[in-house]
Amino acid sequence: MTAAAQRKGKILPITRWGTPVMHAPTTPVTAFDDDLGELVADMFVTMDEANGVGLAATQVGRGISLFVFRCPDADNRIHEGVVCNPVVTLPEGHDRQLVAEDEGCLSFPGAYQSLARPDHAVCTGQDEHGEPVEIVGTGLLARCLQHETDHLHGTVFGDRLSARARKLLTRQHDQLAHLYPEDWPVTPRRTSADEG
Repeated sequence: MTAAAQRKGKILPITRWGTPVMHAPTTPVTAFDDDLGELVADMFVTMDEANGVGLAATQVGRGISLFVFRCPDADNRIHEGVVCNPVVTLPEGHDRQLVAEDEGCLSFPGAYQSLARPDHAVCTGQDEHGEPVEIVGTGLLARCLQHETDHLHGTVFGDRLSARARKLLTRQHDQLAHLYPEDWPVTPRRTSADEG
């Protein structure tokens, strides 16, 4: 059983784009205490319930520099963990390879657009106990580390899209928004059958 699976937490509503906490820089985590451990447990449960691979504290309405992840790398190995106060380092020059793939966000559910990001990322920070961590990400994990760290700087992936792609993303989201209750995933996603 993984460490994350041993955690007991509760499902929290996911905060949506447009809420101020989603678009503001976070404050560093300085107290590595039971309250933080409880939040981490809740975030893992919430991420799993929403079928996500990463979740930032801003996405549950908390303006602190923290994210959780459970995500495959380029070799399909699953990595999971907690990062407080993350710093992401990306390759430069000849080592920098951009990969364009569909990206989505639990805080703008149902919508995806292609976004080019470096295919390798190194994220350093602290775990929920204040111990140093370093995650080397390839494939989807590299994208996840960048996406979640962006959240903690007040950047959503839509901010990185062209105006045209952002418009397509918004249209896709708006067409599916009725399937996601305001407190999703506390209340599960609706299906088309629910509407009949």
